[in-house]
Amino acid sequence: MREDREMTEVLVSSCHCGSVELYLTLPDGLEKLRRCNCSICSRKGAVVASVKIENLEIIKGRAILTEYTFNTHSAKHYFCSICGIYTHHRRRSDPTEYGVNIACIEGLSIEDYLHIGYLDGKHAHPSDHIE
Repeated sequence: MREDREMTEVLVSSCHCGSVELYLTLPDGLEKLRRCNCSICSRKGAVVASVKIENLEIIKGRAILTEYTFNTHSAKHYFCSICGIYTHHRRRSDPTEYGVNIACIEGLSIEDYLHIGYLDGKHAHPSDHIE
């Protein structure tokens, strides 16, 4: 565990079967909570929070994670190859961040986060339009 974690909030995130586990170091708490309507997000329906790349550490199950990309292959979506749960993705709109599925965070109740932002990913990424 890194020394800088002692002064900030660290949350544990995991898939359903527990094979994949992440440490999320959140100096400012959960940030940029949102839903998105892009082609993949609208299907998976997750609420995500932003986490800086250096603040997410895969502590268990790296080899079990499956990466999914499509179209431009800029965003990288990760899910557990055993239970199928989407845990996080490398953001295309901000490659310095991961989007983390907040439903995977241990001890977090989604009901506590009623004011969730909305990202118009369907129209923000014209290269994703399928004719």
